[in-house]
Amino acid sequence: MFKRKAKKPKEATYREVWQHGDLATKLSFFIMGFAQLKNKQWVKGLSFLITEVVFLIWMVFSGVSALSMLTTLGTIKHKQVVFDKTQGVYITKMPDNSVVILLFGVLAVILVIAMIGLYVANLRSVRHLYALKRDGEHVPTNGEDLASLLDKKLYGTLLAIPIAGVVAFTILPTVYMISMAFTNYDSKHPIGFSWTGFAAFKNVLSGDLAGTFFPVLGWTLVWAICATATTFFFGVLLAMLIESKGIKHKGFWRTIFVIVYAVPQFISLLMMAQFLDLQGPLNTLLLNWGWIAHPINFISASANPMVARITVIIVNMWIGVPVSMLVSTAIIQNLPQDQIEAARIDGANAFQIFRSVTFPQILFVMAPALIQQFIGNINNFNVIFLLTGGYPMNNNYNGAGDTDLLVTWLYNLVFGQTQRYNASAVLGILIFIISATVSLIAYRRTNAFKEG
Repeated sequence: MFKRKAKKPKEATYREVWQHGDLATKLSFFIMGFAQLKNKQWVKGLSFLITEVVFLIWMVFSGVSALSMLTTLGTIKHKQVVFDKTQGVYITKMPDNSVVILLFGVLAVILVIAMIGLYVANLRSVRHLYALKRDGEHVPTNGEDLASLLDKKLYGTLLAIPIAGVVAFTILPTVYMISMAFTNYDSKHPIGFSWTGFAAFKNVLSGDLAGTFFPVLGWTLVWAICATATTFFFGVLLAMLIESKGIKHKGFWRTIFVIVYAVPQFISLLMMAQFLDLQGPLNTLLLNWGWIAHPINFISASANPMVARITVIIVNMWIGVPVSMLVSTAIIQNLPQDQIEAARIDGANAFQIFRSVTFPQILFVMAPALIQQFIGNINNFNVIFLLTGGYPMNNNYNGAGDTDLLVTWLYNLVFGQTQRYNASAVLGILIFIISATVSLIAYRRTNAFKEG
């Protein structure tokens, strides 16, 4: 009556494969591809074998040297004049290029890790072949194995190129940047530098840069909160005004604000910088109207820090509000009208409906986007760099102005006069930690996450 469930074959262990496998199987533990070649899986076997041969050749001629030099980042740190006995003259030895040594060292480490992963894949393939032959099952032919790359293993085929791109253009630069934070790479050591452990972190958190780091960090968080809150609040308010009953030509009003969003951001910011200049159109108009006796210094080098900070927040609203308005408009147009009508029947006024019905639903949908905007504002390079350039300067800061964020200060440390590349790498790591921590904590507290 009941069909007995087929017993699943026992999974083979690597010990079993080694003890009971044939010669080709055992050789595959040292030379990849032998087991696949013996079972006529030519493409897979040759791929494993050629990859191992190329890797070993690279290790002999370059890999071992790159890994060994990574430990010291070069032995000659400064230019030296030494006597060459063979030529009988003094020669100049230039310092080792630690930047190149570090880059190729990191690349060597990644290649070794990738090779280890490929070796594990080879062992799994060998174990799978052994289990198929042990259990008397069909061993895929070369054609069937290739066909599976376009069928059962299509996901792996499609992901191969993107993963290679991520490794080359994301993981390698990231590891390289993180490694730089543990060196003394700066203007005093531009070519030959050394590993210094956490010395750069100490300089940023408790050394000569601490007096700049913590005030700039505080302003960065205040800026991110204010920029996110103002664009969200006024975006929602603008969307509700346009969608309210009695407003005509709604499409026209939406288009006006979409045009602001459509204009490239750097053009808007550069125009705003000209508009708010000490001798710009805004001050000229205010003076001609007699509203002010002297020009207001909004964003220049000698501006009041508080005025400059308020100005950048207001200008950011001009750029960010249209985005929030568009998203809010889509949400408002899809709100269930029966809830709003029921609230009206119960006697709720417009503010009560907004507070209890409309706003919670907008916030529910937009919470993940708000977190994304918050993180984006922490790293909002364009607004500060193009509008104020970090001005007004603060003599108590090291290479930063009163409106500089962590990310623009990082830029100044790299391309400014100080050229403290290791400190910049530390800032990059700290910005990542702050952004990741805030994102995780905030996102896990949203209703969107709790309700799946």
